[in-house]
Amino acid sequence: MTGARPLLGVGIPTSARPADDPVAFAVRAEELGFDFVSAPDHPAGTAPTFETWTLLSWIAAATSRIGIAPRVLGVPYRAPAMVAKMAEGFDRLSGGRLILGLGAGSADDEHRAFGLGVRSPREKTTGLEEAITVIRGLWSTSGFSFRGELYRTDDATIEPKPAHAIPIWLGTFAPRALAVTGRLADGWIPSLSYAGPDVIGGMRERVLEAARRAGRDPAEITCVYNVEVELRDRPGRDTARLVGPPAFVAERIHGFAELGFSAFNVIVGDDPERLDELAAEVVPLLRTAA
Repeated sequence: MTGARPLLGVGIPTSARPADDPVAFAVRAEELGFDFVSAPDHPAGTAPTFETWTLLSWIAAATSRIGIAPRVLGVPYRAPAMVAKMAEGFDRLSGGRLILGLGAGSADDEHRAFGLGVRSPREKTTGLEEAITVIRGLWSTSGFSFRGELYRTDDATIEPKPAHAIPIWLGTFAPRALAVTGRLADGWIPSLSYAGPDVIGGMRERVLEAARRAGRDPAEITCVYNVEVELRDRPGRDTARLVGPPAFVAERIHGFAELGFSAFNVIVGDDPERLDELAAEVVPLLRTAA
């Protein structure tokens, strides 16, 4: 790609239908050499699904090497102080494999259904920033007190503290949220379906400029593109997904790398055969390009 091996992850389905086995899907991803697995966070709805944190815990217990990331936890669903405690335990029990993905929470219908209220766009970004402050505060400080607009802690302590720095990746798109990412996050994981290649470069520059203004090295931020892929004989015209033969898909991902992305989370659905196909036909082309 750009002289370095790309970090490659794969999206795990959260389906709880009897015919599906997301834990086995994750185990297969580890066997095939992927670097991390990820799962979305949508607890409400009529489709049978597993709760994301519970599912990822089972995946961690069934695997030994692969990184594990929620993609991304909706901040309004869980108190940030509890997420800090949950994340420390998950990371410790998994041998240091957690990537804590967080998002401001876009699923207004789900928040309304669960009686959580619906935050304004400004409140969502404020909540995301405050959540990171609370989580990192509890990871590093005993007797941590914080007074925010949406969250607070009073002389709070969790033990043990994390054994190492747990990376936080943010799924953000709006200008103010991109600035929060640049100031505070270890990684940025936008989706092709929300931000295509015509706009993603400018959004990435917003993130990096915010990092510079905060006195950070922009290289500290891992830029991860979340991409849905469907392998077919001929290229498709779907702008929200990559649809086409392996060489076409690999070429497009190579183009995303040239936009500054060094990691990719690829979604192929819930059929394990599609995962094997991706590993056999697309991944070698990406490794060769690197």
